[in-house]
Parts: sequence; structure tokens; C-alpha cells
Amino acid sequence: MSVLFVPNARYPDAAVEVLDDVFRDLRLYSASVEQLFSGCRWAEGPVWFGDGRYLLFSDIPNNRILRWDETSGATSVFRQPADNANGHTRETQGRLVSCEHLTRRITRTEFDGRITVLADRFDGKRLNSPNDIVCAKDGSIWFTDPSFGIASDWEGDRAAQELPHAVYRIPADGAPMQRVLDDLNGPNGLAFSPDESELYVIESRAEPHRRLWAYRVGANGALTNKRLVVDAADGGALDGMAIDTQGHLWCGYGSNGRVPSAGLDGVRIYEATGKVLGHIHLPERCANVCFGGAKNNRLFMASSHSLYALYVNARGAA
Repeated sequence: MSVLFVPNARYPDAAVEVLDDVFRDLRLYSASVEQLFSGCRWAEGPVWFGDGRYLLFSDIPNNRILRWDETSGATSVFRQPADNANGHTRETQGRLVSCEHLTRRITRTEFDGRITVLADRFDGKRLNSPNDIVCAKDGSIWFTDPSFGIASDWEGDRAAQELPHAVYRIPADGAPMQRVLDDLNGPNGLAFSPDESELYVIESRAEPHRRLWAYRVGANGALTNKRLVVDAADGGALDGMAIDTQGHLWCGYGSNGRVPSAGLDGVRIYEATGKVLGHIHLPERCANVCFGGAKNNRLFMASSHSLYALYVNARGAA
């Protein structure tokens, strides 16, 4: 499927909306939204490989991981079948780490292409459907585990839920995996603040509104001081996110399904306090984002059927 997209012919791009004056410094006057690829059924999980100048992203229902090449602009299949992979990250050695819905596990792709299973169970029970994932500077891997992939045969296999929705931490030293949160309904996107003192987690099935929470990160992954950052009272639904070096949150956004999507689809940008700064309007709901490019100042947006990009005056946090 191809989504009709016509880039804005003049600057500044009207699709990049300033909602607070702070965002004027984050917007590049002469940069516009670009559509890099279209033809997905549900695009997710972008991750940048600067050493190869390419981006990997998931097309979950089509059971494939796609590879967009910066040097040629071409998109090709990186892996298919891909076990309905969703979110991706890179660990401290640069290897790809993936959330897989079909196999209900976390895997690492070795440099020679072999697949290593990092986690598929907790307390002897199968994980639900790992969704989004990040790697901390100490090498620990954190991921969310809602039940979205086992709710139907669309993004995995329909199956019974064995564990509560949760967030997990895989320690870098080989210690047993920890369940660090289990009080959120539909934990989805997650990201660390630039200094990793806080962990942000999106509660994508919160009622009455979708929410974004922050937690203080303590020793051995202990999470305390739960703080509400965003309460999407406008009917918007938060999904995945990325953090820039100044601590701004760039969040995939769209309608929660109960209100019209007009004006909501795209990327919503916040301060760490939850103050709304701007919105990048897209013709599709955006699921997840990441920073990349030679200067780490290009925002890649995996959005329903398509992959979009926008150069911004910010750099993604390492």
C-alpha cells in the first residue's frame, strides 16, 4: 500500500507546528518532512546504524525487518521472516537487539548473523509480546511486555496471557532478569533521560487518557518516585519515543480511536516537565521514532504504512 504524500514546497514547513516558543529553537527553518518509504502494514521500531549509514525498522504484520539505505535511498528486506519483530535497539557492542511478538522473546543478532535468545520467560511463564526496548550505558537491557502481539493473529499468534503487563530489566552481568514494573496498563515506548537518572514509560492503555510516566532509576534497576509527565487529555495516544540531548521527549502520536484523528497524527514534542512544545503533522499515525544521520540530528518516524524523516535542531541522546 502506498500513502499519498506531497512534501511541502515552501519553508518553513507548515507540518512542523510550533506550540511553544521553545520549539522554534528545535525547528530548522529550511527543513521539511520527507517520506522515505511506503508500503508497510504497520511500521515500527526504527533503529539507526551509523557505522553502515542505514536504518532498520519493522513491518510487523508483514513479518519482516526492512533496511533503508542513506547512501542510495533504497529500502530492502533485511530479514524475513522476522518472527513479527517490533522494537529494536543496539547494545553496547553495537549488536541488534529485538523484541519478537511471534516467539514472545528478546533476541540479539550476532555479528555473524546468528540469533541468541536473551529472554523468553519469567518465573517459568512465557512473556506476552515484547514491544519496545532500550539499552543502558551499563549494558543492561530494558523492555516493555504488553499483550498486544498475542491478542490476535495479526502481529503474532493469538494466545493466552501468562504474565501481567510489565517492564523488565536484563542485567549485563548475567544475573536473573528482573521485573521492575507491573502496575501499568499496556506499557509501550520507553526511554532514558540523557543522564539515565530517569526512565520514561508510556502507558498506552491508561484510562481515561493515555499517559507518560517517569521513574527515578536507582541501584540495580530499582524504580521509585513515579511522576506523571503527560496526560493526553486531547484524545491522543502516545506510542514510542526518543530523547534528545537536552531532555526533550519526541513521541509518536495519534488518535486513541475514540476521537477524530485530524490534527493528532504525527509526533508530539514535550519538555521533561510535560509541557507541550510542538507537533510534527503526518498523514498517518506515528508509532515510533529514533534519531540518526551523520550528526544524529535527523528524526526518523515509523508511521503506519510509511517511514518519514525530518532534520531538526537537536541531537538524539546517546
